[in-house]
Amino acid sequence: MIDDRTLIDGLSALVGPSRVMTAEADKAPHLREWRDLFKGEARAVVKPASAAEMAACVRFCVEHGVPMVPQGGNTGLVGGQIPPPGSGAVILSTARMNAIREVDPVSDTMVVEAGATLAAVQAAAEAQGRLFPLSLASEGSCTIGGNIATNAGGTAVLAYGNTRELVLGLEAVLPDGSIWNGLSRLRKDNTGYDLRGLLIGAEGTLGIVTAAVLKLFPLPAARSTLICGLESVEAALALMARFKAGAAGTLTTFELMPRFGIEVVLRHSPGTREPLEGACPWYVLAETSGGDGAALEAASAAILEAAFEAGEVIDAAIATSSAQRQAFWRLREAMSEVQRLEGGSIKHDVSVPVADVPRFIAAASAAVTAFLPGCRPLPFGHLGDGNIHFNVSQPVGMDREAFLVHWNAMNTLVHGIVADMSGSVSAEHGIGRLKRDLLPAVKDPAALAVMRAIKQALDPQGLMNPGAVV
Repeated sequence: MIDDRTLIDGLSALVGPSRVMTAEADKAPHLREWRDLFKGEARAVVKPASAAEMAACVRFCVEHGVPMVPQGGNTGLVGGQIPPPGSGAVILSTARMNAIREVDPVSDTMVVEAGATLAAVQAAAEAQGRLFPLSLASEGSCTIGGNIATNAGGTAVLAYGNTRELVLGLEAVLPDGSIWNGLSRLRKDNTGYDLRGLLIGAEGTLGIVTAAVLKLFPLPAARSTLICGLESVEAALALMARFKAGAAGTLTTFELMPRFGIEVVLRHSPGTREPLEGACPWYVLAETSGGDGAALEAASAAILEAAFEAGEVIDAAIATSSAQRQAFWRLREAMSEVQRLEGGSIKHDVSVPVADVPRFIAAASAAVTAFLPGCRPLPFGHLGDGNIHFNVSQPVGMDREAFLVHWNAMNTLVHGIVADMSGSVSAEHGIGRLKRDLLPAVKDPAALAVMRAIKQALDPQGLMNPGAVV
């Protein structure tokens, strides 16, 4: 492999010496995943400013057999953005490629570079009276390129779909260093293989996304946001059915939270408060959006009245101000980040058919508590699309490392239940390095063979994010 001096000099000539970071202190923020599950090594962190510079860096690395790991905001949850120790890789960061190139409210599209944060994309759309509906707890730091690479989900999939449904076109640097300009604004283009779809969710193993054409939607003039307390997950499903039937297609969010999750947020997130008068076993955060606020609130009130009469809801509150809406959302958005303050957390990002969510939560909770008495299941997430983050906090007083030793065994239990329900072991976080070895057991053999063939065809040296996905 090329020596470090030649590598650094060659990359510096392409992007400028100040954009090739080799000092350990400068590289450190790029080499640690925020949950501390992955700590990596890189010979350099390189920050090209354009697709042309990115392509030049890729060609140089390919010529000299240097592995490459693309990285956006480093908010990924499966380790795909972290080079493994000893890999000899360089990180190719999209941080400097963050321009909002165009917002077109007539065609409801925008063209953005991969390093733009999701929050910046949302704000640029809103400034033109449009909505980019992808919404994640990490939206202030995650980047659109990373969202595309992992096919991110979030809290609005129920109404708008995953990232895959929100992208019309892509610009990308392929593993040979060529630039594919697929920045199409067309809603219909039936001219062969879907290369756009191939790169979305590929986690940087088939190329590096440098820009994208995104779909926009009318900016809702009003929202109705409410929190409901319920006795069971079955009651939450019944309530969701009422909203789908009675809210005239305006339901955009339907998030499930357990009492234990609310307690953890209240304990560790300053400024949060109980959303309802008394404690309930389960909670739902629901939101409708549209053009007529009075009509939205009237529909929500009518739905809740019927749900109360049917015994499906214990208590409920509709936000009457922007501050109250934000307070409701804070309870949901903080749920991931505060769990680490309870000690170790073994996490599962899974999906099952929506109708099977109650059965899955009951079965998985029983299985993990039987396996490790005292552990505390915290299942929460996107009930509307069947994606549950089935996290398990350590028993009170147990040593964190002693708990995390059970990660693989607990994964096996939970993922076995998911498989029995024809679900997925990765609903929205991707495969990365964390779940790569699970694929042979859960993926159709023919599909896995096609994936490997595509990887071999596009990246025969295996230099593009090696060890991730396949």
